Amino acid sequence: MRRVIHALTPGDHFSPRTGSAIPTVVHGIASASADDPDYAHSVLVESSTYRPRYTSAASIEYAGRGYPASWERAVDLGLSRLGLPRVRSRRSYGPLVDAIDAREPGIVIAHNAPVLPEMIAATPHAVIYYAHNDLPRGMSRHEATRMLGAAVAVVVVSDDLADRIAARVSPSVSQQIRVVENGVDTDAFQPPVRTESGDRTRVMFVGRVVAEKGPDVLLRAVAALGRDDVDVVIVGSQGFDPKAALSPYEQELRALADAVPGTVSFRPFVDRAALPGQLQSADVFVAPSRWAEPSGLTIGEAMATGLPVIASDIGGIPSVIGDAGLLVEPGDAPALAAGLGALLDDDSRRAALGARARERAQARSWAHTWTQLRGVLDESAD
Repeated sequence: MRRVIHALTPGDHFSPRTGSAIPTVVHGIASASADDPDYAHSVLVESSTYRPRYTSAASIEYAGRGYPASWERAVDLGLSRLGLPRVRSRRSYGPLVDAIDAREPGIVIAHNAPVLPEMIAATPHAVIYYAHNDLPRGMSRHEATRMLGAAVAVVVVSDDLADRIAARVSPSVSQQIRVVENGVDTDAFQPPVRTESGDRTRVMFVGRVVAEKGPDVLLRAVAALGRDDVDVVIVGSQGFDPKAALSPYEQELRALADAVPGTVSFRPFVDRAALPGQLQSADVFVAPSRWAEPSGLTIGEAMATGLPVIASDIGGIPSVIGDAGLLVEPGDAPALAAGLGALLDDDSRRAALGARARERAQARSWAHTWTQLRGVLDESAD
């Protein structure tokens, strides 16, 4: 049996109490591979992080130093431009590497940690770099090639991200890039049982409430529609603390809500257990991101819930949606309003898109993700 050790960002929580994407992905992969006799999963987590922990992978705890602060990252950027190692990042990841140095050789999956492959190379373990986002800004082609060149493979979550990273490394490293698409838990996220439809339509956004995610675009679009039969629900907070004070952007959204003829409700961040119920209460899901998201986990979860989805045509989002949703230009409130208006007036189209969304989600479950990742792991063993 091969041992797969997932390395999370120092300080990240392997717990359903967080909405962080990477722990969700690791939990999905480990759960889907539970019956695979050839691989066993564990995860490196700082001992101070949230409990309860997911039980899908065994926890390897260590006393960490936390993720580098902004000033430390600035120092590292300056050092990298001089061709020197990123010492603050290496300091942060050092306890993680120490925790596995004496363990039986396995394969470490370094999630969003380009500094790790070189550090793991000094241990008995092999390493795969798993990119959920683009490489850090300011990282040169030479530095990226050196760091990722120490990995036996580079996994990315979409074709869009594959192209972006390939453009930033050497041809030899780009040949090691493999796409492993994010999945969705189609058992946890299912369409609700509805006996009748109401006179109002609930349009929902779920995610971090920051400008890059675009909830203001949704509010502007619904205001432009001028309809009082639409209820907008924005679920999320700036971060993962539902009790945090409102950011200036969150306050701005509440001012924008005053121009919406229907109702607008704001619900703070909810944990993983509460999310399926939130989505089941919606009629339409909107992901108006301005940011080129490599892959939208929540979009997949909305699709698994059988919701018609309208999302931005940017980054890896189109590859998640396929032909099972509507795409609009990012930041274009009039285009989003037009798309929403078309769905609001066509119940049969909403139902058809929702059915297609559910079907596509079922084909892209975490079992599909594990099949793709297992292929990479098997290839690395050859």
